Amino acid sequence: MNVLQIVTYGELKDGLSFSETARPSINATDILIKTKSAGLNPIDYKLVSGGLKDMVSLNLPSTIGFDVSGIIIEKGKEVSGFEVGDAVYARVPQNQMGTVAEYVAVDSTVVSKKPENISFEEAAGLPLVGLTSIQALERVGLKEGDRVLIHAGSGGVGSFAIQYAKTKGAYIYTTTSTKNVDWVKALGADRVIDYKKEDYKTIVSDLDIVFDTLGGDYTTDAFQVIKGGGRVTSITSVPDEETADMMGMEGYQLPENFSKLIAAKSATYKLTWMQPNGEQLDAILAMVKDEKIKPIIDKVYAFKDCIEAYLYVATGRAKGKVIINLSKAV
Repeated sequence: MNVLQIVTYGELKDGLSFSETARPSINATDILIKTKSAGLNPIDYKLVSGGLKDMVSLNLPSTIGFDVSGIIIEKGKEVSGFEVGDAVYARVPQNQMGTVAEYVAVDSTVVSKKPENISFEEAAGLPLVGLTSIQALERVGLKEGDRVLIHAGSGGVGSFAIQYAKTKGAYIYTTTSTKNVDWVKALGADRVIDYKKEDYKTIVSDLDIVFDTLGGDYTTDAFQVIKGGGRVTSITSVPDEETADMMGMEGYQLPENFSKLIAAKSATYKLTWMQPNGEQLDAILAMVKDEKIKPIIDKVYAFKDCIEAYLYVATGRAKGKVIINLSKAV
């Protein structure tokens, strides 16, 4: 079968290559998906660069990609709730990474039926951003009436998180560039901050939650704008001690500057290392079916243009998700 693989660590053009591999076999709890579409994510190109080698160990060459939508063509003997021919979508676990491929074997517990009212391309854009947003916001107890700042509202995670937080009844601030202000507001944000013209730190204060999708100074600055007892939830910064334990980081201690920031505001701080979850995908299915969540797709590329697609993702300028259509992979 045709696949796109990481063959060496480095630049995208050097690190990625098209290959032919055997169709994957399945275990008793797995399903085999004939891929229709694969969603691309920043974690993919960070893996290529080698920037995540300390956390994610790969045996190169390794097929790239975590998001998939397609049709079940085979299922293991212990699989229930799915049948051959079902249209499904999933974020595959690390040990089954490789969705930019004609066929994907994945544990059935992390899979959900594809929402019937959206395309395979749209479905492939949902799993990672949806699960990341839900897990990050639920870890800090998002609830009705919370005042929430979501950074980078036009990105894949940001655009989903705005819609999800709105379903929970939150008041949402977000940041984006001038050209995306109206577009992001249409997603449900109550106050869109144009970072090219405005300093968000002069606009927001006493927030219940900051959802940090950018890292660096944005994480530490979040403690300036939350209220006493507020919550900071990140997907890009240092681990909190609970998350470090989950990641097997023995003896880890939160950096001293973070400890001081947390203590000064009696704050909660969490880093989310997203985990595949079929039940949460079922919840996303229901929200999409009810039109409470709309998939946001920027561009769809053919399989032959995968590397070009990743180069575009790496610019950080995508509005929503970038998708590979594998229906005609050759």
